[in-house]
Amino acid sequence: MKIKLSLFAVLTFCQILFAQQKDTIASQEKLSEVVVTGQFEPQSIKKSVFNVRVISKETIKQLAANNLSDVLNQYLNITIKTSGEDGRSTVSMFGLDSQYFKILVDNIPLVSDTGMGTNVDLTQVNLDDVERIEIIEGSMGVTHGANAVSGVLNIITKKGGGYKWQIAATVQEETVGKEYALFDKGRHIQSAKIAHNFNENWFINVGGNRNDFAGYFDNREGKDYDLNDGLRGYTQLPKQQLVGNAILGYQKNDFKIFYKFDYYGENVHYYNPILIPQDNYPFPETYFANDRRYITNRYFHHLNSNGKLFSKLNYNISVSEQKQERDVEKFNYQIETGNEFDNQRQTYQSKEVFYSTGTLSNFFDSKKVDFQLGYEITNENGFYDATAGTFKDDNQQLTDIRRKFENYDIFTVAEINLTDKFSIRPGIRYSFQSYFDNQYASSLGLRYLFKKGLEARASVGKAYRTPNFDELYTYFVDSNHNLQGNPDLVPEQSTSYELSFKRSCLLNSGAQIANNLAVTYMDVDDRIDLVMTQATPTQNYRYVNINKYKMWNVSTTEQYSYKNWNVQVGAALVGISRKLDLAAVNVTSDDKFLYSLRLNSNISYNIPKWNTLIALFYKYNGEQQQFVAGTDTDGSTKFFLSEIKPYSWMDASIRKLFFKNQFEVTVGARNLFDITSVQTIQNGGGSTGGGAHASGSSDLLLGYGRSYFLKLTYNLNFN
Repeated sequence: MKIKLSLFAVLTFCQILFAQQKDTIASQEKLSEVVVTGQFEPQSIKKSVFNVRVISKETIKQLAANNLSDVLNQYLNITIKTSGEDGRSTVSMFGLDSQYFKILVDNIPLVSDTGMGTNVDLTQVNLDDVERIEIIEGSMGVTHGANAVSGVLNIITKKGGGYKWQIAATVQEETVGKEYALFDKGRHIQSAKIAHNFNENWFINVGGNRNDFAGYFDNREGKDYDLNDGLRGYTQLPKQQLVGNAILGYQKNDFKIFYKFDYYGENVHYYNPILIPQDNYPFPETYFANDRRYITNRYFHHLNSNGKLFSKLNYNISVSEQKQERDVEKFNYQIETGNEFDNQRQTYQSKEVFYSTGTLSNFFDSKKVDFQLGYEITNENGFYDATAGTFKDDNQQLTDIRRKFENYDIFTVAEINLTDKFSIRPGIRYSFQSYFDNQYASSLGLRYLFKKGLEARASVGKAYRTPNFDELYTYFVDSNHNLQGNPDLVPEQSTSYELSFKRSCLLNSGAQIANNLAVTYMDVDDRIDLVMTQATPTQNYRYVNINKYKMWNVSTTEQYSYKNWNVQVGAALVGISRKLDLAAVNVTSDDKFLYSLRLNSNISYNIPKWNTLIALFYKYNGEQQQFVAGTDTDGSTKFFLSEIKPYSWMDASIRKLFFKNQFEVTVGARNLFDITSVQTIQNGGGSTGGGAHASGSSDLLLGYGRSYFLKLTYNLNFN
């Protein structure tokens, strides 16, 4: 760890020296990207009090990214967690899972199985019509409400275009590791979109996408394997995804309005490794298996209007209705014939959400002071049956669970420009909750612009996370297990602090340099964890507000652009302290900080003569440690240190344009280091027992190894 700390110190020291370097000519500012997340109105990154990170459409193209998981794999402070059981990929930031990170589409939280904007399956977020992705790290509870604890990600979709007609069609073929065939192996993607400007006021965009992931076999033999040796099925489940979207918009002068519709459909197939024999005497014995598929349908409606009231006030109002249903279809699969029989389908999870948010700003005819008034309304109707888990109602009766959660929030944010260089932004939100006690969030942001292009920002924010369905209602009890939810849980409370410095300049050589240094501290109280509440005669577990979490993060990003080169290098040192408490046996974990080093970089080179761009992306995730409960040699419960070994991830691509930029070819590879899993070493054997000096190991699934892709896109634009 000393070597890693020294390396990080050198990078940080170089950052500071680099930021202090004097230009040979007067500083010329590069045109800033426009951002909207957390702002009163669209404005440049430089004017934002928040430290906003942007993933551009160009970066998305270089990665040949089809969904959000393809992009975030290369983000410095984000870890992607993949499940081979259901094919889901979720995000973890600063060691906090996807329940603490909020994902929005055009400022509307995206509905998921257990949350509103949280616990989103990244593979279900298509990027075909995305203009850019904006990320703000840290508590954003004032502007984005519940569960915006570790950060928010806002996907800004494309609206309209510069041509009267824009037509595009894409075909993308990928291997899954070494596996590929035209139909039953690999990943096969097709998409098409069309945009039309009727006149200077009206526009419409329509698109569709099909993504067929044929599964990852690895050491399995697929669905038609007829030996009962446990090798039937897939290591990662096959899935088919269909996406459709449309947006109709009108704009004139200061008035804009659009309606957006998205449909998402997914089928995930599970093939049981256990075969059941059929006695067909005197014919040879045949087999069938109890298989199932999970079917998801999601509908997203969004109506937005923004403009001016009374020729002065700026308003922005959105109304959204989302519905998601997840069905399970159980059936028997005849191995020899490939036929299904005894199909039974039922809805096991459904959620319908009405959501609206709106703001008013520009109350004063002054560039010095402004404030924003806002509201948020969320009405969730959720349904889970016993297929999704076993639940108890308020009378402790086993049942399907139907619940309605509502919150009505009001918030206000002020922006005070004391001088042209110094800005202050205080804010507060109050949330009227139907199920929990009323909650509040607050924040204070500062920005100061120094000479020579140096920008300094500081912020403090309080946010809260509300318990999810499983934490409240799960009830799973048999002869070997006793795991219960807790309807008396209260929301977690968090506070985060961030200090950042950013500098960009243009040298007389034509080179552009940008540096960003950020220090973040986060503290989470009343953290919800599954803890042992009884040790004997059986071990009982229950969700309880008991634990604490603290996090330090120091990160730096250096970007250098010169002629046809673009180079970016980033580093982050993350320290996490978790205090875990086993109430039943009166054992508490060590709460010392455990550190991990993260590195990332990307290099691109443009060859104008060939109309070609070459890009290389690299990310290093250092060793991660955490304390886990285990059994000592004397049978007592103790905490032991678990380690996730370091690993690296690299992607590369070459993109070339043909025929006056109408035809685009991208070839490349993902996961060049051929990572499938990373080893987790647990001293003490964890909950499975073992001595204090014994060590157990397991593998954490990360991907399906090195894969290659070819993407062909045809663009036709004309007026």
